Amino acid sequence: MKVFGITGWKNSGKTGLMERLVSEIVSMGFTVSTLKHAHHSFDVDHEGKDSYRHREAGASQVILASRNRWALMSELRGAPEPSLEELLAKLEPVDLVLVEGYKREGHDKIEAHRAVTGKPLIAPQDATIVAVASDATPDVAVPVMDLDDTSAIADFILARVGL
Repeated sequence: MKVFGITGWKNSGKTGLMERLVSEIVSMGFTVSTLKHAHHSFDVDHEGKDSYRHREAGASQVILASRNRWALMSELRGAPEPSLEELLAKLEPVDLVLVEGYKREGHDKIEAHRAVTGKPLIAPQDATIVAVASDATPDVAVPVMDLDDTSAIADFILARVGL
């Protein structure tokens, strides 16, 4: 599986770009999975639901399944957060895995950047950022693409990973 990341500061447009890239790349006939890092606690089920009750009772893993989808929830219960490599190993094989976040990992990334955030670019200090997708024209040593030009960004990623 090929792995490529989208990174950037909060409110820089990462999630919207990820969504558009998945749609664009899938429409080209490739299979795509995504992996997103969350810096906060989250729940995929809700209090009172059976799966939630199973986890609250102490289950280490809960699978919730239907005819449309299934989800595996694993409780860490004090264990360390799994590494990116460990999480990637849990995915079924696809052509491309797009990773949102994981700024400090070693895979190639595009930095999403919106000038309105006022945040400095990460790219000048991070060799894993191989391009910037921005609504401005920052002066950086890597290629800069328009944040809204999903087709060009998708083409760049596919060429970079060899697809």
